[in-house]
Amino acid sequence: MLDANDTGLLVVDIQGKLARIVHDSKTVLANTAKLVRGAQILGLPILWLEQNPEKLGGTVDEISALLPHHRPITKYTFDACREPAFAAAVQNADVRTCLVCGIEAHICVYQTSLHLHDLGYGVELVGDCITSRAAANRELAIARLAAKGVGITGLEMCLYELAVDCRAACFRPIRELIR
Repeated sequence: MLDANDTGLLVVDIQGKLARIVHDSKTVLANTAKLVRGAQILGLPILWLEQNPEKLGGTVDEISALLPHHRPITKYTFDACREPAFAAAVQNADVRTCLVCGIEAHICVYQTSLHLHDLGYGVELVGDCITSRAAANRELAIARLAAKGVGITGLEMCLYELAVDCRAACFRPIRELIR
């Protein structure tokens, strides 16, 4: 079970034109915005990545506007764990489990999730908050990560799991977010 005391959110490369042309873009962007707001309600640490922003553009406004007190970590490797700034940020976040959302599922999301898992972190891929240009590549990433022991969850599933109790202060805002 996810525990809000040791879980963080990782937002991977939701940038530029690519974020607009991936499969089911509008739904994934809307779900990811809800996930970010849910993580904020729950007080989770949030790490935010951008792949080569000089070439791909910055994070789309729908997401970056939700993170005014955060700075994206720039990376050039597909696997963010190979970037020293990201490796240090994960360690400083003091989490045992990472919820992962973003694009592209079969490249940066896949490689980063697998490396975090191999480093001993619990990794939960938020399936309705990831995508790729082709739906088949998204499905391949989910299948491969699940086969390697990475957990697969969904937006609503993970937020309610982290909220734990309908009497908790976070429950009402989470419920309103999901509606």
